[in-house]
Amino acid sequence: MRRIGPGFAALLMVGAGLTGCGGRQDQASTDTGGDVTCEVATETRVGIATGNATGVYFALGNAYAEQIGTATGGKVKATAAETGASVQNVQQLVAGTYAVAFSLADTAADAVQGTGSFDGQKQPVQAISRIYTNYTQVIVRTGAGITSVADMKSKRVSTGSPKSGTEVIANRLLQSAGLDPAKDISAQRLDLTKTVDGMKDGSIDAMFWSGGLPTPGVTDLFTTAKGKVAFIDITPLLGEMKKINPVYEESVIPAATYGMAADAKTIVVPNLLLVKDDLDANLVCALTKALFDRKPQLEQANAAAKGITLETARKTDPVPLHRGAVAALDKLNAPQ
Repeated sequence: MRRIGPGFAALLMVGAGLTGCGGRQDQASTDTGGDVTCEVATETRVGIATGNATGVYFALGNAYAEQIGTATGGKVKATAAETGASVQNVQQLVAGTYAVAFSLADTAADAVQGTGSFDGQKQPVQAISRIYTNYTQVIVRTGAGITSVADMKSKRVSTGSPKSGTEVIANRLLQSAGLDPAKDISAQRLDLTKTVDGMKDGSIDAMFWSGGLPTPGVTDLFTTAKGKVAFIDITPLLGEMKKINPVYEESVIPAATYGMAADAKTIVVPNLLLVKDDLDANLVCALTKALFDRKPQLEQANAAAKGITLETARKTDPVPLHRGAVAALDKLNAPQ
């Protein structure tokens, strides 16, 4: 699976409706209403906005792109791109750079409500489906003297890529602990690869990461720096976090995930797959069906895909489901 940058992905999606020979459509069409059949009329290219290269979004995004092609008989050609993740993904989805975007549910809720990073500007996005759960993974170097988020004062802390869902959660956790992210820590706004490198060489004292289990970059960290890094318990901040957004819940990272001595308590938030609200309903239907029809193949790419279920697919509030997704889920749930 080939990784491409956001610039090339933009070429796949932007182009004001260019049409090639053989009926190929280089830009996904807008919804014109009518019945939803899940049949894509012309060959269509779509870009998928994922996240950092060593995160689950990227691993699953590439697998999903491949399976979309298989599920549609090559009618839909999808390509996944590395991005800064949630906030940036929503912005570029709305701008037309991508047709599909991974996002944390809290960021997506902010987008449709015009709050948080989207203050005053409601974004025209809807959901394909709720997918797996992201685990907030707050890791410290064992010699840094950090046992709580409040202890991060004056420390070198990676809060994730700029405009990522990780950065949103990191800043909310810091504020919930009484710290100003802009003043009270030495914030390192780094992607996961650079963050892990910094934790290994000691240039970073603590890190935030929101991702599925297992996250490849975190596996690398716990493998190569075994005994030198540890999770901290952030669940005492859950009450304050739920005041900001009720989607936050408590869970645990099982010890076996990263070869730890014990489970680690943490805060979790669901992920959503998003599209613009005016994307062609038949295309959205096909994309949704591919997500579930090819789920076994997605699980082979990363175990987090086991969390993609028909039972939770519609639980996207306050983000509405696209009508194409509703049609697909109705078909998938219909008696056989």
